[in-house]
Amino acid sequence: MLRVAYADLTQSLTRATLHLGLRGERAALCARLFAETTRDGVYTHGLNRFPRFAAMVANGCIDVAAEPTRVAGAGALERWDGHLGPGNLNAYAAMERAIELARLHGLGGVALANTNHWMRGGSYGWLAAEAGVFALCWTNTLPNLPAWGTASPTLGNNPLVIAIPRPHGAHVVLDMAISQFSYGSISAYAARGESLPVPGGYDAAGNPTTDAAVLEVSQRALPIGYWKGSGLSLALDMLAAMLSGGRATHQLPRDSLRESGMSQIFLAIDPSTFADRAELDRIAKGILESLRMAVPLDPERPVRYPGQQTLRLREENLRLGVPVDSDVWDKLLALSF
Repeated sequence: MLRVAYADLTQSLTRATLHLGLRGERAALCARLFAETTRDGVYTHGLNRFPRFAAMVANGCIDVAAEPTRVAGAGALERWDGHLGPGNLNAYAAMERAIELARLHGLGGVALANTNHWMRGGSYGWLAAEAGVFALCWTNTLPNLPAWGTASPTLGNNPLVIAIPRPHGAHVVLDMAISQFSYGSISAYAARGESLPVPGGYDAAGNPTTDAAVLEVSQRALPIGYWKGSGLSLALDMLAAMLSGGRATHQLPRDSLRESGMSQIFLAIDPSTFADRAELDRIAKGILESLRMAVPLDPERPVRYPGQQTLRLREENLRLGVPVDSDVWDKLLALSF
C-alpha cells in the first residue's frame, strides 16, 4: 500500500479513461468520480474497481461512446435509456436530471434502464445533498444474494442510497448494500486476511461465518435483517425494472465481468418548494444531537451518522495522499501512458 497525491490520482485516471476511448468532459468526469470515491475511502468501488471497468470496456459490455437518452415521461417523472454506456456517467446524468425536475415540481424522478455498474452509489447522494436536495436512489445487480431460506444466489444485493442535505454541518448520506457486506468489502477483507467483524453469510455447509475468503467461494452472503432484507431486495429490483422498463436481476448475466444492463431509480426532493430551510436544519440538528448523546459501548468508537466518516477520510487523504494498492496503481499507470 502506498499514498499518492489526489491530483496525481485524478490525472492518471483521466489519462486512463482517455486511453479507453472516452473523450473531453466525459473522460474527465468519469475519472473524477473514480478519484473522489477513492479519496473518500470507498476503495473497493474507486481505483480498485477501475481494472474491472477497463476489462468491461475491452469485452464490449460498456460502450464508452454511448450517452443516456430520454424515452418517455410525464411531469416530474421520466424514463431514460443508458444504452450500456459507462455506469457512473449514466447515473450522474440521471441524478442531475432528477434534481432539475425537482426544482420544477418539488419532486423529480428518473428511471434508468440498460446501464452499467454505477460504482459508488453514494456519489449521487452527495451530488444531490450538495445541491440542497433530498435523494433516494437504488440499483439492481446480478444475482449474488440467496433469497431467505435458499442456498443459491437469486436476488441482487441492490445498493440503496438515501441523502439528507444540511446547510450547516456534514450531509447525511446512507450508502448500503442489501447484503450485510458488499462483495467488494468481502473481497477487501479476504485480501487483507482479516475476519469480518460480524457474520457476513454462510459457508458451504450452511454455518454462519466471518471468514471472508469462505464467503467468496460459497456466494452465500447474508441479507440485512435476514428475511426482511431479502424482501427489500426483491421489492427494489421490481421497482427498478418495472419503472425503467429494463432488466430485472434474474435477467442479468451472472459473470461479474459481463454484469451489464442494470436498472436504476433516482428520486430527488427539493424542500425549498414547500418547507423552510431553517426549520429543516433545526430538526436535523436535534436528531443528530440526540444520536451523539448515546453512550458508545467502546469509548474508542463514538457513535457517528452515515456520511460523517466520509469527511474525516476525505480530509486525511487530501492531506496525506490517497491510499492505493500498489498492484492496482501499476495497472493504472500502464493504461495511462
